[in-house]
Amino acid sequence: MKKKTKRLYLALGLFAFAAGAVALTLNALKGSITYFYLPSDLAALDERPAAAIRLGGLVETGSVEFGETEDRTRPHVAFIVTDGENRIRVAYAGLLPDLFREGQGVIVQGRFTADGDHLNADTVLAKHDENYMPKEVADALKEKGRWQDNGAANYPDKGASGP
Repeated sequence: MKKKTKRLYLALGLFAFAAGAVALTLNALKGSITYFYLPSDLAALDERPAAAIRLGGLVETGSVEFGETEDRTRPHVAFIVTDGENRIRVAYAGLLPDLFREGQGVIVQGRFTADGDHLNADTVLAKHDENYMPKEVADALKEKGRWQDNGAANYPDKGASGP
């Protein structure tokens, strides 16, 4: 076999190996990707996503309802996430973050029920403090024209000191 042919086979082998590695990596990551939506984004879709998603918005005032799970081992809470235009009902079984409250920013991660009636959340992430809202939620609300800036710095500089 000539030297040129050996190099060609080596190059083709390396390319096939790299393509296989990329394909395996993308296939493994496909199952762990969660897309971020606002309630208005979900309303624009023809059908609810079957995969796990992240839903962001504000907890609608007066929508939080507390209860118990059937086995009474964890608290159950239902609430509505809104972006001011559309609303999505969320059910969560577990302890809520201390900073969770009505009228504040929240991101929930979970899956829709089979009938698409509500989102069963696995995770609830609440705001950091009174001047902070998750970046994805703030950017999406600004894009929709629903952002109300109260003059506070929502994204402090790295060098800024807090209270």
